[in-house]
Parts: sequence; C-alpha cells; structure tokens
Amino acid sequence: MVESRQVELLRLLAARLERLSVDSRWARRASGLRGNIIKVLDEADSGTPVAAPRLDLLVNTAFDILRQAAHDIPDIEAFLKRTGR
Repeated sequence: MVESRQVELLRLLAARLERLSVDSRWARRASGLRGNIIKVLDEADSGTPVAAPRLDLLVNTAFDILRQAAHDIPDIEAFLKRTGR
C-alpha cells in the first residue's frame, strides 16, 4: 500500500521534473533523476518489488530539485514594482 502511494508520487514528480525549463541550472540533474525514476517505475510496473529506502531517496531528491528550481523563478510582482509597471 505504501509502495503504491510512493510509486504514484514518483509518477507525478517525474512529470514535474520533465517540465523544468532547459534553461534552468537544475534541468540536467532533473533529467538524470527522472531517468532513474522511470527505471524504478518500470520495475514496479513489471511487478518487481522496489525497496522502500530507494523510493524514499528518489522522492526526497525530486522534491529537493523542484524546491531549488522554484527558488530560481523570478518574483514577477517584485520585478513589476521595480520597473514601475
């Protein structure tokens, strides 16, 4: 049950990692991580049990990369205030 939740979360995270801009400094790491996630998803889909610590590591790393990439997104409201728009 927990594994299936983790697997579904990994599917969502893989989709989010794919959406990172190629201009992001995190895009290369995200691409490599996404490849690992897809490999694990293929294993899970084939019925191979995946160790919980492995799932946890992938989930935590994906959230970390997404969090770091989000910090690089400029604050549009602050930009508009600075430019007087």
